[in-house]
Amino acid sequence: MENIANPNLDVKDVFMKCGTCSQTFAHLLNREFGNPDENIEHALNPLAGGIANRGHQCGMLWGAAMAIGAEAYHRYPDKEQALAISVTATQQVVESFIKRSNTVNCKEIIGYNLNSVFGMVGFMIKTMSRGMKNSQCFNLAADWAPEAIQAGSKGLENDSIEIEGESFSCASEVIKKMGGTDKEAQLVSGFAGGLGLSGKACGALSAAIWYQTLQWCKNNPEKNPPMFKNPIAKDYISTFEKETNSCFNCEKITGYRFNDINEHSNFINEGGCNTLINLLAKSPS
Repeated sequence: MENIANPNLDVKDVFMKCGTCSQTFAHLLNREFGNPDENIEHALNPLAGGIANRGHQCGMLWGAAMAIGAEAYHRYPDKEQALAISVTATQQVVESFIKRSNTVNCKEIIGYNLNSVFGMVGFMIKTMSRGMKNSQCFNLAADWAPEAIQAGSKGLENDSIEIEGESFSCASEVIKKMGGTDKEAQLVSGFAGGLGLSGKACGALSAAIWYQTLQWCKNNPEKNPPMFKNPIAKDYISTFEKETNSCFNCEKITGYRFNDINEHSNFINEGGCNTLINLLAKSPS
């Protein structure tokens, strides 16, 4: 697949082939930066629809953040710098998405609760009436893809971030505790603080779901993990809800809205969300 700078590339065609918004944007940005990896892209499927169809942050954002984490890993040998740049670049991508859609949340964009039968049916009827390639999600993907590339590229070039001490990402800490590699921990670093420090649904939860799905993808190389009724996502979400009283919002769980990577790093370094991180690091199965 050629990169998005190619005027002949149809983002909607890529979306059709990938099948989910989350995989689509990891696919697009990974190839724009020269880092294709089908396993890590496929493993993002459960994050579509706002984390297993829960209506939280749009899957396009999770996919774009993953690709930014990958490029920061390859571009910056220093792990502290790579993590900090990944988080701040993801912040810029989130800001770009909000300018385009006025929100980060899937449910607010499409107007349906995909976690209910009635919501899913309503959404599918609306989608099919327009035609898949003219649907709301496909149009948003086509419109935002060049802006996502621009925002991500600009953020990745900002190598003058002042880092006060060690850099930490809640999402990366989960992956480390699950036995992931340095690269895998870096890939999810932008999920920190509710994705790009936006304070929305928990990035550590999404990281755990992605990593466990990645193991499934490695064991099933010719298969694509399901977006709907994904058992891995279901088990992690059930465990998470019991711990947080069904609250997914980072800002409410932590009591903080982090302004920059240093504030988030200090919070994690001082033991913030340690119980939740340890819980997510254990397979619920």
